[in-house]
Amino acid sequence: MGNRLSKIYTRTGDDGSTGLGDGSRIQKDSARVNAYGTVDEANSCIGLVLASEVPEDIAALLTRVQHQLFDLGGELCIPGHAAIFDRDIDTLETQLDYYNDDLPPLKDFILPGGGEAAARCHIARTVVRRAERETVTLARLEDVRPEAIRYLNRLSDLLFVLCRVLARASGHGEVVWDHDRRKV
Repeated sequence: MGNRLSKIYTRTGDDGSTGLGDGSRIQKDSARVNAYGTVDEANSCIGLVLASEVPEDIAALLTRVQHQLFDLGGELCIPGHAAIFDRDIDTLETQLDYYNDDLPPLKDFILPGGGEAAARCHIARTVVRRAERETVTLARLEDVRPEAIRYLNRLSDLLFVLCRVLARASGHGEVVWDHDRRKV
């Protein structure tokens, strides 16, 4: 476990650098900081989903995901550290299959919306996709375990399915993209 902060400001980052979990310092706009910073942002977005009305089982699932995202942020913040494993990805896939099983097949694209919880979940999904892209960018520059990228990829898929479930549970339903709206 890292150092506990008793004082929130340290002034050590005033020069544009930040400390990694291993004690080294890098620039705040580095690919590594962008990757774990966006994972943190995704975690906050999931917190917004949880602040709205969601079924108990989904709330429990998303709370577990928040813990895993915190683990993943730590993995990305400490070069060489491993915190996300194949079993975590397998669990996401199991949940994906479970929630997707009762949904009708998609015939059209879905617009972000479908009630407050679903709309917030769409935001979380898109931020997770950005975290995935930024982690891929980091992996081109430095060593990143493939489990980190796979976890983010599967999580964005799960969030998409949960968007659909939440839209239906709210009574708003899914908002389908009308691709024929311009044909006259």
